[in-house]
Amino acid sequence: MEPCVSIIVPIYNAEATLRRCVDSVLSQEFSDFELILADDGSRDGSGAICDGFAQADGRVRVLRKENSGVSDTRNQAMALARGEYLQFLDADDWITPNATKLLVRAAREHACDLVISDFYRVVGGRVSPKGDIDEDRPLTREEFAAHMMENPADFYYGVLWNKLYRRDIVTEHGLRMDPEISWCEDFLFNLEYIRHTRRVFALQVPVYYYVKTKGSLASQGMSISKTVRTKLMLFEYYNQFYKTVLEEEEYEKRRLKVYRFLIDAAQDGAAPPLPLVSTRLGEERIRVRSGALEGEGLLYDALRERKLLDYYLEPAAQKNGLSLAEAGLLLRLRQWNGGARKELAEFAGLSGGSLSVLLQRLSAKGLVSAAEAKAASGAREKWLQITLLPAAGQALADVDHAWEDFEEARLAGFSGEERAQYARLAQRVRDNVRDVLQ
Repeated sequence: MEPCVSIIVPIYNAEATLRRCVDSVLSQEFSDFELILADDGSRDGSGAICDGFAQADGRVRVLRKENSGVSDTRNQAMALARGEYLQFLDADDWITPNATKLLVRAAREHACDLVISDFYRVVGGRVSPKGDIDEDRPLTREEFAAHMMENPADFYYGVLWNKLYRRDIVTEHGLRMDPEISWCEDFLFNLEYIRHTRRVFALQVPVYYYVKTKGSLASQGMSISKTVRTKLMLFEYYNQFYKTVLEEEEYEKRRLKVYRFLIDAAQDGAAPPLPLVSTRLGEERIRVRSGALEGEGLLYDALRERKLLDYYLEPAAQKNGLSLAEAGLLLRLRQWNGGARKELAEFAGLSGGSLSVLLQRLSAKGLVSAAEAKAASGAREKWLQITLLPAAGQALADVDHAWEDFEEARLAGFSGEERAQYARLAQRVRDNVRDVLQ
């Protein structure tokens, strides 16, 4: 059976960072992939490292070739790829454990030809998320092109590594990297690819750690005249792209914005600087202290399960502009059977004050409405009427996915019979607890 995703890593003298990169791929929660390690004639220990990974994991394939540059290396790897989708990494970067799962899920759920994600910019020990599109819906090719027009030289649009591509589009249209170009070759590939897309989805969750500082044209030894020619040639591609994508009248309206590319390109493709708002590397995602991981007993079990659920809720929160607490309450509202305010607070594990604040925030964002209703017969407290509003649709779908991922992680490796047996035993435990508390 062919793999779902072909993950391609071009490698040249990357022994210092290669293990971190490959480990991040092989530890993905999504496992239906092949990893193509394309060694571009490395002179250090990169080749031996690749061979070691291939011997240890059958999903790893090694392409060894004479040094010819990153574009030709990617082309040769794409020719070997068998997956439905293509995903790219650079050897000195790494990805989050849920990266491939989130990219593939977005592509399938939204029937998209391209998924583009936020990423983390890493400088030393500091990290900051980077994105550009905040629309949580599939975009047409024209809509995506309009976003790109606002920041044409942005890494977010130009690079390969924060995107998921359909391999059949690449194959059908013979798309390849241009080995003759050593600057913005990724961007040219993306322009050609986007011409053949219909729907694009922007995943507003950082899934990639970008640490490599790209060199400028000058640092690559290019003369001033060749630098100018390269940029003008790139602009002609860019200009022609919009002539193809937009209607003539619309192109004329936006022509000045298209020409803005020449100004942005003057930045020389330098890596984006670390924004003022950043966090220490390692603190950008949920972490669990070793004591909680190793502790014994029901209370530690409950702590670990809560942390595991938070781990899966975190991307849903990021994607929908929610705090983790807001996403957690939204999930609990989804599963709540109804009752008084105090009952909801107990169910959600919140104080009465915290529950009120979070409900107000979700209400202000147009996701829920909460109102006191007539109490059930004999009840002392008023019933809390919660309505999940239409605007919460995507956020609810995402927290549902988080719950499904949480459940799947808890029972990973269980056979069908083991899962059935676990369900029976868990029901007996619930019955015992109810009998005591009734």
